[in-house]
Amino acid sequence: MGDAPASSASRTSGPPRAVVAVVGVLAVLVGGWLATRPFTSLALLLLLLLAGFVVAAVSELVDLPEGPTLRRFAVARAGVYALGALALVLWTGAGVRAVIVVVGLTLLIGGVLEVWGARRERGVERWNALLGGASSTLFGLLALAWPDVSVVVIGVLVGVRLVLLGARLVWRAVRPVRATTTGRWGPWVRLLGNAIAAVVAVLLVLVSLSLNRAAPTPDAFYTAPSSVPSEPGRLLRSEPYTTKIPDDAQAWRILYTTTRDEGVPALASGLVVVPRQRSGPIPVIAWAHGTTGAAPGCAPTVIDPFEAGAFFTLDKVLANGWGFVGTDYVGLGTTGPHPYLIGQGEGRSVLDAIRAAHQLTDAGLGEQTVVWGHSQGGHAALWTGVLAPTYAPELDIEGVAALAPASNLPALVDHLPDVTGGELFASYVVDAYTRRYDDVTYREYVRPGAQPIVREMAQRCLAEPSTLVSVATALSLDKPIWAGDPNRGAFATRLRENIPTGRIEAPLLIGQGADDSLVVRSAQDAYVEGRCAAGQQVDYRVYGGRDHVPLVEPDSPAIPELLEWTTQRLAGEAPTDTCG
Repeated sequence: MGDAPASSASRTSGPPRAVVAVVGVLAVLVGGWLATRPFTSLALLLLLLLAGFVVAAVSELVDLPEGPTLRRFAVARAGVYALGALALVLWTGAGVRAVIVVVGLTLLIGGVLEVWGARRERGVERWNALLGGASSTLFGLLALAWPDVSVVVIGVLVGVRLVLLGARLVWRAVRPVRATTTGRWGPWVRLLGNAIAAVVAVLLVLVSLSLNRAAPTPDAFYTAPSSVPSEPGRLLRSEPYTTKIPDDAQAWRILYTTTRDEGVPALASGLVVVPRQRSGPIPVIAWAHGTTGAAPGCAPTVIDPFEAGAFFTLDKVLANGWGFVGTDYVGLGTTGPHPYLIGQGEGRSVLDAIRAAHQLTDAGLGEQTVVWGHSQGGHAALWTGVLAPTYAPELDIEGVAALAPASNLPALVDHLPDVTGGELFASYVVDAYTRRYDDVTYREYVRPGAQPIVREMAQRCLAEPSTLVSVATALSLDKPIWAGDPNRGAFATRLRENIPTGRIEAPLLIGQGADDSLVVRSAQDAYVEGRCAAGQQVDYRVYGGRDHVPLVEPDSPAIPELLEWTTQRLAGEAPTDTCG
C-alpha cells in the first residue's frame, strides 16, 4: 500500500508542497495509531482503517508519476483504496469478518497492481514496486487465511505501510527541488523498508504453512460407514492400535454409535487397552479425558492416546489386571460438533464406549466398571454416573471418580478471564453452546472484535502449535472476549442445566487440588456442599500444593489413593462419606 512506483525524477510537479506535507503527516499519524493502539472495539478498528484507506487513496493521487501508464496504475491503486474505504462504510453491520475480508482484498488487489506496474519501472524503483507489491499481496492473503490473527495484525500491517508512505511524502515536501530530483538515498531507503516487509511477509507465510501442517487430522478410520445402526453402543469398527502401547498390552481403537442427546444419534471413537496376560474377565476402568480441544483432530487417539488427555497411569491400571476403555467423545475424531462441557453428550459417549468395548471378544472385559475422569473428563464422569441407571442400566458401575471436575460451570466461566490462556477454554465453551443451543449466540455473548479469535481458537487443539498464536492474539486485546457478563440470560441457564446435579447411585470420589488455578477449590467446595445438602454421598479429598494437571501426574498423592479406592470398589467394600 502506498509505495507507489517510479523514481522521484519522473514525478509530476503535482500539488503544492504544503498539501503533500499535510497528507504525509496525516498518513504518519493514522498509521502510527493503527500500528500501536490495541483495538478496543470494532468501531475503533473501522474508523482507523477507514481513515487509513482514505489517506492512502489521496496519497496516491498527490504523488502521481510521469507517463500515462504509470499514472493509470497509481489512479487504479487509489481507486482500490477508495473502494476499500467505501466497503468498510457499507459493511459496518456485517461485523469484523467483513472488515478482514475488505482489508485483505484491498491489500491483495493493491499489491497485485503494484507488482504489475513494476514492469514499467527501472532500476531500484522496479525493485521497490516488486517488493512492496509482493509484501502487500502476501499480507492480504494472510489476512484472509488467518482471521483470528488478522483482527489485530491487520491494523499493524496497514499502519506500518501508512507510516512509510507518510514519511516519504513528508520527505518529498521538505526537500529542495534539486535535491529531490537528484537525491540518491530516498529510493534505497524505501527499498530497505520494502525488503524488510517482504521478508516478514514470507516468514509469516512459511510459519502459517508450518502450523497448518502441524494440525492433527483424523484418518479414514473415523469416517462413518455407509450403514449405521440407530442403536447406541454398537461397535462399528475396530483395529489394532500400537502408538505408545506397552509391550505387555494389547490395544484397539474403536468406532461406535452413541447419542449426543436423547434421540440424536452420533458416532464416537475410543481406545481399549488390556494386559496380554490375563485369566478370565477383567474389570474395566472407563476413562473420560480432560480438555484436548473441540475439533475432530483433537481426539486423543489422533494426537496422543494418554498424555493428550492427562492419563499418566496406564502402567498401574495394567499392573492391577484391569482394562482401559477411553472415549474420544463425539466430535473428536468423528464429525462434530463436540459437546464440550455438555453433560448428555459427554456421559453418553462414555457409557456407549463401555458397551462397544464389550463387543471386542478378544479383549476379555468383565462387567465390573469404575469410571475415572479429570477436568472436562471429571464433568463427563459425573454425568456418566448420573445417566447410567436410566441410559445404560445393564452396566455394572461400581464407582465414579472425578478429579478436578469442571462441575461448577457458572463459577468456571466467571473465573476464566483470570486464567492465563483462559480465552482458549472460553472459546471451546461458547462454541459448543452456540452450536448446541439456539438461544445462545456469538452476537450476544462475544464482542464483535473478538469473534474471529474465538471462532478460530475453537477449531484448534489445546496442544496444537497454532493455538499459541491464537492465545497471544487474544492476550494482546485490552478487553475480555465477552460482551458483558457471560453468566446471564440463556447462556447462564444452559450452564446451570449442565451442572451434574442428578443423583449418582454408585460410590462417588471427588479429588481437588488445593492450588488448582483453573478449577478453583472454592468452586469445587460449593459444588460438593450442594451435593451433600441434596443427600448425595461423597468422598471429597483435597490435595495440598497440587495444581490442575499436577493433581493427576504420577507423583501425585491422589494417584495411589485413587488406585486403592478403586480396588475397594471392585471388592465391594463400603465407601467413605465425607459429607458428615
